[in-house]
Amino acid sequence: MATTYSISDLAQEFDLTPRAMRFYEDVGLIQPERSGPGGRQRVYGAGDRTRLKLTLRAKRLGLSLAEAKDIIDMYDSPRDTGPQLRKFLTVLADHKRQLEEQLADLVANLDEVKVHEKEARALLARQARPGARSRAKARTD
Repeated sequence: MATTYSISDLAQEFDLTPRAMRFYEDVGLIQPERSGPGGRQRVYGAGDRTRLKLTLRAKRLGLSLAEAKDIIDMYDSPRDTGPQLRKFLTVLADHKRQLEEQLADLVANLDEVKVHEKEARALLARQARPGARSRAKARTD
C-alpha cells in the first residue's frame, strides 16, 4: 500500500500551517485526494509530498509560486527533462540577475551608512576633546 499523509503530517514535517497547505492546494501546487464523509479529509501521496518539497525549495531560491509551479509541472510530463532544465536555467538566471542588482544596491547603501557613521564618530570625537565645549560656548556668547 502506498504511503499517505494527512494535512497535519505534511504541515508538521515542513513546518507549515494547514492554511498554507490549503493555499498551495488552491494554486494547484499540490492536489490531494479526498476521503471520508463528503470528501472532507485530504489525503496526500508521495507525489504531493515531493511537489511540496520542491515548492519550498523554489521559494527559498526566491522563485515565485507561479514559476515554481511551471517548473514542477514539467516534472509530471512524460517528455524528456531538457525543456524543464532549460526553463529552470532561465528562471535561475533572471533571479540571479535580480539578486545581483539588489546586492549592488545594498553595497551602495552600506557604503553610505559607513560614511555617515564615520562623520558622526568624528563629530563626537571633536566634542569629547578637552576645551571643545568651552570654545563652542565662547563662539555663541
